[in-house]
Amino acid sequence: MITSDQIRAARAMLRWSGKDLAEKTGLGFSTLMRLESLDGVPATHAKTLEVIEKTFENAGIEFIGTPDDGPGVRLRK
Repeated sequence: MITSDQIRAARAMLRWSGKDLAEKTGLGFSTLMRLESLDGVPATHAKTLEVIEKTFENAGIEFIGTPDDGPGVRLRK
């Protein structure tokens, strides 16, 4: 699972606005902003987090660490 911090960091790394992420995932803007505002792994459906994670991975983001140990993001080369 990805964390709220990783969602925010990945979006910033790609220079995507919240609206960009909403368009690319098909999820609601307000839903995404709520998920980003939480601490740790957001309390939502696992499918929602999978959609966000896959969208970022397709854009070149790699999720590193675990929610409990060094969660982060980096760009794949």
